[in-house]
Amino acid sequence: MGTPLLAGLAVAAAAYAGRYSIQAWQAFKTRPPRIRRFYEGGFQSAMTRREAALILGVRESMPVDKIREAHRRVMVANHPDAGGSHYLASKINEAKDMMLGRTKGSGSAL
Repeated sequence: MGTPLLAGLAVAAAAYAGRYSIQAWQAFKTRPPRIRRFYEGGFQSAMTRREAALILGVRESMPVDKIREAHRRVMVANHPDAGGSHYLASKINEAKDMMLGRTKGSGSAL
């Protein structure tokens, strides 16, 4: 007598779980696309560590090898020989120098 009751409850629980997962999947499919937010605003006249970190897409306290890896990734995407801007390339290089502690002057060459 108890076995058919338990079997019925198990079937009902499976049906509710299936219904919930179908509804969750449909809600997931119809959600709006996630829009990536970028830093709004131009470059500062004198680059700071914060701005350099934003340009390279790293934290201000990253190890040297991670900074070099991020510089390479960003530079490959924006290199002047590949159709990128000379100005952006100089800012990317300036950001790398700032993060590695090699800056002497202020501002970019362009």
